[in-house]
Amino acid sequence: MRFNRFSQRTTYRAVASIAVLCVLSACSVPGMVIGAGATAGIAAAEERGVETALDDLKIDVEIKRQFFELDENLLAAISTEVHDGRVLLTGVVDEPEMRMSAARLSWGVDGVSEVINEIKVAGDASIAQASKDIFISTELRARLMGDGDVSAINYSIETVRGTIYLLGIARSESELQRVINHARNVSGVRNIVPYVRVKPPEQDQPV
Repeated sequence: MRFNRFSQRTTYRAVASIAVLCVLSACSVPGMVIGAGATAGIAAAEERGVETALDDLKIDVEIKRQFFELDENLLAAISTEVHDGRVLLTGVVDEPEMRMSAARLSWGVDGVSEVINEIKVAGDASIAQASKDIFISTELRARLMGDGDVSAINYSIETVRGTIYLLGIARSESELQRVINHARNVSGVRNIVPYVRVKPPEQDQPV
């Protein structure tokens, strides 16, 4: 019975989130439903939980919608990651004003508790560097997934000009250190910036 109540609540949240996403994006594309359903499935295995993950998904979609309405180039240039209401912005833009606009719009979305603005203003960005950044993120993701002592699903990875930005929830300080060590060993990494919350130790419940 306990499982059934959880399943009903999870299903309701997923359906509600799908409805919100379709309203925000003004579409009824089957892929949107599949994406929301996949998010609900993945979230069940995350430390942040299903409800929080779906709330984060709604925040992420709303931020992207606002970026698109202001400037399509803004949406194309900036990546967003949301965990526990904390928003990480990364990417490279042409003008400083675009960087500030992205932060301002993100702060205006309901449910956002923090905006971490790591957007860079264009300078020496290149296609070659972008390819290196993709390789770094992919390599680190593979290393985390291959480490049985790391719950890779709890981490988001963004790489900009050789700097790795980590966002998520660590089960312990030792797990976070393992993640950082993996990042250090990836070729091409210049810096590591961890924006990771460590999950508090579980308290023994009184009998």
